[in-house]
Amino acid sequence: MNEHEKGKALKEQQPSFEQRSGLRELFELFSLTGFVYGPLDERLNIKEALEKNLKKAVPHHVNWLFCFGGLSLFLFTVQAVTGIMLLMYYRPTIAEAYKSVVYVTNNVPFGWLVRGLHHWAANLMIVMVFLHMARVFFYGAYKPPRDFNWVTGVILLMLTLGFGFTGYLLPWNQISYWATTVGTEAPGAVPVVGGLLTTLIRGGAEVSQTTLTRFFAVHVVILPLVISFFLMGHFFMIRKQGISGPL
Repeated sequence: MNEHEKGKALKEQQPSFEQRSGLRELFELFSLTGFVYGPLDERLNIKEALEKNLKKAVPHHVNWLFCFGGLSLFLFTVQAVTGIMLLMYYRPTIAEAYKSVVYVTNNVPFGWLVRGLHHWAANLMIVMVFLHMARVFFYGAYKPPRDFNWVTGVILLMLTLGFGFTGYLLPWNQISYWATTVGTEAPGAVPVVGGLLTTLIRGGAEVSQTTLTRFFAVHVVILPLVISFFLMGHFFMIRKQGISGPL
């Protein structure tokens, strides 16, 4: 076979322009970036919206102290992802809760890592939220017209602490049991309705299966829905009012 015939055969083996275009369109359709910047962008102008938001100028006075809010959101995302993973194996009963946690830690591939990330991200999230609110307070960013956003921030702080309190009981070991026993006794000091509050939180006179069920429901269903609502409001007001001025 001469050089001319070899070149002709090689050219026949290569896909035509129409074939390459079809493969490219197929790839773009089933790839995330191709779908977002392809068919979806043609209908919703996503690329233009992303460029408008990502290229927004940041004020010159913004420094690393302004990162605590973003870090809190990042850690919340870590909590959500790892929490869903743990939810696949966790059993919210007093007979199986501790066993399921041990199983996740010792038998599930990388279960120890997921549980560790969930544990430490929870602690770091509380720290980041406190630091974020301290920065807002000392910078005076809680003053009008951002006073209502400060209120939503305080609510988000309470919800974050609620996540920590309700999640602490879920492993159902000695530490979590007695910590919850002491923690649920605190509302009992409230005059008149203290005993009623303690019974309402525990679902009875003592920490029991009902308590575990209630804490589990609050931790994985009620609090995520409530905190998502306040987060959307918090971010909307930040986008509407902009970043606060310098110190």
